Amino acid sequence: MPETPATRSARLRTALRDHLVVLPGAFNALTARAIEQAGFEALYLSGGALANSMVGVPDVGLTTLSEATYHATRCAAATTIPIISDADTGFGGAENAARTVEEFERAGLSGLHLEDQEFPKRCGHLAGKQLVPASEFCEKIAAAVAARRDPDFLIIARTDARGVTSYDDAVARAHAYVQAGADAIFPEALLSREELGRFARDVATVPLLANMTEFGKTPHLTVTELAALGYRLVIFPVTLQRVAMKAVVAALAELRAAGTQRGLLDQMQTRQELYELLGYQASV
Repeated sequence: MPETPATRSARLRTALRDHLVVLPGAFNALTARAIEQAGFEALYLSGGALANSMVGVPDVGLTTLSEATYHATRCAAATTIPIISDADTGFGGAENAARTVEEFERAGLSGLHLEDQEFPKRCGHLAGKQLVPASEFCEKIAAAVAARRDPDFLIIARTDARGVTSYDDAVARAHAYVQAGADAIFPEALLSREELGRFARDVATVPLLANMTEFGKTPHLTVTELAALGYRLVIFPVTLQRVAMKAVVAALAELRAAGTQRGLLDQMQTRQELYELLGYQASV
């Protein structure tokens, strides 16, 4: 019998009770396949990667729910592992957040996170962010929780308070969001290993998500280090896209300079390797 999205969500819940779950970020269905083939037990869909790779715009709230749902549907259809997606601010108010949950569940995902920024949002590691009142965001979380059909579907509350108000406000908001029904907390842009550890002690009642994005405010800790601090989810949201785009730019420079791709062949995925990733049997 085919595995249902609900089965994926239940597997993710079970894993979270046992260990830290590592979620590399996919920027399309092919990279989602590669993540699963590499042996990871779950994957992540970044709103920033969606905006950059699918729409060609910065991560400033320009993507729509329909674009995010299409992306999620394709990635879920190409894989069998649980997927958690960035849902930005829920694409509107509390009712919009509720519809986002419904659409993401229908797409085959196992969870999402909502953030407490004002719309239009900004990347969590940039200046100039603004927060909505905690009470308003609690209403959004409660609406999202009420909208889900599968009780194992994860509703994660992200707070950007550390980069806007203070560490203490981030902790206070986290506790309020848990009271509103959030299953896990995502403290964005913590500034040090010490803060990551302190937050895990101050908010110890639900699983915590650590964001190991590059070139941001949070130091790069290993999966082992984060597990020791008490985190249960760690995302690498844009790592694959950044590596791929660096290679794309270098390949274009080589092609323009040399007028041939011959010097790039040993850097390429072969046709056979691609077919193996796709599960496609063909004579080559």
